[in-house]
Amino acid sequence: MADSEARKLQVANARPDDSGRGLARLSRATMGALGLTEGDVVEIVGRRGTPARAVLPYSEDEGLDILRLDGLQRANAGVGSGDFVEVRKAASTPAQRVVFAPAQQNLRLQGSGEALKRSFGMRPITAGDVVATTGQQRLEQDNMPSALRTMLNAPAFSLQEIRLTVISTTPKGIVHIDENTDVELRTEYAPVREDGGRRADVTYDDIGGLGATVDQVREMVELPLRYPELFQRLGVDPPKGVLLYGPPGTGKTRLARAVANESHAHFFLINGPEIMGSAYGESEKRLREIFEEATKNAPSIIFIDEIDSIAPKRGQTTGEAEKRLVAQLLTLMDGLEPRANLVIIAATNRPEALDEALRRPGRFDREIVIGVPDERGRREILGIHARGMPLGDQVDLDELARQTYGFVGADLAALAREAAIEAIRRIMPKLNLEEKVIPPEVLDTLSVTREDFQEAIKRVQPSAMREVMVQAPNVGWDDVGGLDEARERLREGVELPLKDPDAFRRLGIRPAKGFLLYGPPGTGKTLLAKAVAREAQANFIATKSSDLLSKWYGESEQQIARLFSRARQVAPCVIFIDELDSLVPARGGGLGEPAVTERVVNTILAEMDGLEELQSVVVIGATNRPNLIDPALLRPGRFDELIYVSVPDESGRRRILGIHTGRMPLADDVDLDFLARRTERFSGADLEDLVRRAGLHALRESLASKIVTAAHFALALEDTRASVTPEIEQEYEQIQSRLKQDSLSLQPIGFVSPGMLKPRT
Repeated sequence: MADSEARKLQVANARPDDSGRGLARLSRATMGALGLTEGDVVEIVGRRGTPARAVLPYSEDEGLDILRLDGLQRANAGVGSGDFVEVRKAASTPAQRVVFAPAQQNLRLQGSGEALKRSFGMRPITAGDVVATTGQQRLEQDNMPSALRTMLNAPAFSLQEIRLTVISTTPKGIVHIDENTDVELRTEYAPVREDGGRRADVTYDDIGGLGATVDQVREMVELPLRYPELFQRLGVDPPKGVLLYGPPGTGKTRLARAVANESHAHFFLINGPEIMGSAYGESEKRLREIFEEATKNAPSIIFIDEIDSIAPKRGQTTGEAEKRLVAQLLTLMDGLEPRANLVIIAATNRPEALDEALRRPGRFDREIVIGVPDERGRREILGIHARGMPLGDQVDLDELARQTYGFVGADLAALAREAAIEAIRRIMPKLNLEEKVIPPEVLDTLSVTREDFQEAIKRVQPSAMREVMVQAPNVGWDDVGGLDEARERLREGVELPLKDPDAFRRLGIRPAKGFLLYGPPGTGKTLLAKAVAREAQANFIATKSSDLLSKWYGESEQQIARLFSRARQVAPCVIFIDELDSLVPARGGGLGEPAVTERVVNTILAEMDGLEELQSVVVIGATNRPNLIDPALLRPGRFDELIYVSVPDESGRRRILGIHTGRMPLADDVDLDFLARRTERFSGADLEDLVRRAGLHALRESLASKIVTAAHFALALEDTRASVTPEIEQEYEQIQSRLKQDSLSLQPIGFVSPGMLKPRT
């Protein structure tokens, strides 16, 4: 074929949004040279040929002569990112018959060919291709060719992305499905390609939220397998292993499968516990056999999942079988026998449990952390899981990404699944369960709405928070009255850094790490902490001192370390510790061996201002005995802000009474301004009690009472009193002035002598 009819182009990855849509993005120059207009069919020839519809490049690709393909098309063409392919204009003929089957061995499908005909209308295909069902895409271009518009506006076949193999087409070659095509869907997987084509079950398009991590893994795995001569030319050994570690559900196993699929390598999976045998030497023999098989079929990737179960620290394990297995793995990875074109990837969420000998260059050359995704990463992951969904007009994935702080990939997959189940519940009354096929008109009405996702969020918690998750606080600033100064300081210190961390980075300052709320009992310290967690849209971990203290030596410190570790994983996060004085009293009071609380103080000091930084984690403590707290905590860098929560003034009391009587039917003679004047020194808890007692007096008169009168409030005022006396108020004001003076001192505040407060000469 003449040069003018074909162009050689380098393949690059498409955006996840394009995945499964059968598009090839070409530069304007290439489209002009090949005589293409948007929507025309092109044939892409790598190790095999596959068709696509040509579309214009992304704005950032203007001037670059590359070909953007999604993971399925790269697999269909038998190429990887960076390879070169031939692209030529092609023609597709209407298909008389097309047969599809599931592309995965463990998947059984039931559905009508009519639904598939609508899903793949005008899609150019050829036998052996793997294609994916996708959700409806909202189109903004009016000048799009009709064939391309029909293809991209196809309704969804299901509530998830399903990958299918094109078993056969009549006629052969490049065809497209139209209204006259007879479409058959087989229920079970059927192999079709004998050319050793790589699997397309997981590609880089299915990995979201990992950003630069994918590039790191690719250079450690793809380069040695695909271009070993690079390392030979440089005279160095290629990397032998990569250890992926991070919290559960972040995509370690999925990333390993994608790398294996994209690098044309044979994939050997070792599930940690499965390799253990009962007979002497059986486990080591199984491990040797897998390595020998992988070496014969090189280039190969051996993936060891949950490696901590088969390679624990030899000094801490009692079983001889485990010690021998670790030794065998060490010699296989870096023994006398050289191994080429073989890379080992291992995954664990407990890297500290691995034997130290594995964690060195020559075995695992690089350790890559797979962390909890940020907002942008969550948006990518949601886009991947919602790819096959028919989404309602009101669904905003950016909004969902903001709401799902602390969620890992597995949590977001569960969220999409729960939202889909909500949508299915709505159409259940229309289904006749005796009929095995759902009518097409019912399927057409199925869509996942914003309300489905909001209901799903209530049921799905971040997996790292399962043990410590308290219900997301339902208290907002509107529910907090009379604490204006404390509220403003918390908004500045907590909300702003968690919502807009870039503003602090721009000015080169760090946000506050901790806030200590102190004041008389019942003034609303806990309520403030709940409101700030809700308004800052952060995860909220509430803990009591009694939960963290244990009678076992060292257990309390471990509990606190775990608490802070989990908070880092699900950041942004607010840790709220109530009654802080019982957990961190001043040190130095006991004799002999340090008491448990002294060790706890040391641990909290190190966690809040130690070598490991708290990123987007804020600690809020509440106490009514601030003079008992260890003074080392009351300095900038730990509890930066000491906020006095006093009893409310008259206007504050009026607002609190308004909040508590918001749902109470009041008589016209009830004057809340008068009540606010009569309740001097009443705390928020006292005012709530006053309103409750007034309601009780109304019920005492008659259980059928529908209104609360001024007389009921007068009786309630006789029953209740202010819990904060003038003496208590005066004492707290003295503590407040003393805290300001002594926050820079390391003397325990409860033991300040008059001599300590004299100026030094």
